[in-house]
Amino acid sequence: MTSETSFTRKMLGSLAAAAVAVGATLTVASPAQAAPALRFHSAQYDSPGKDTRSNASLNKEWIALVNTGKKAINLKGWKVVDKSATYTIGNVTIAGKGGKVYLHTGKGTSSQTHLYWGRGNYVWNNTGDTATLKTKAGKIHDTCSWKQKSGRTKVAC
Repeated sequence: MTSETSFTRKMLGSLAAAAVAVGATLTVASPAQAAPALRFHSAQYDSPGKDTRSNASLNKEWIALVNTGKKAINLKGWKVVDKSATYTIGNVTIAGKGGKVYLHTGKGTSSQTHLYWGRGNYVWNNTGDTATLKTKAGKIHDTCSWKQKSGRTKVAC
């Protein structure tokens, strides 16, 4: 046993004894909570067919999130960000164990698995782009980037 380990054990023992003497409870700090197992799954960055800006065409452009953890995650306040626009997620819970949520560019009625940005123009650039997922606190949690590939309109993140 190193002298540092011995010293640490003695200090913890002394602190515990002091806590008991004053009727307090000694708690040892646990490691920081792990970040949610949430990430981008895929993006349909170029809606199939002609880019007509019709709502149907806009909704064929989407980006998907996946929860690879065991527990469901409430996404309220999380943001999906592009250089030109930001979407703030409402009170939506993504299921655990592979649950997915799709964010479509156009208008529609949102559900727990399909969200609608309500835009009248495309968000994701066909020639390459980066989507950023931010936490409620505004910290970058994940990104998904792509470059145009011949014949591809969808990418796995």
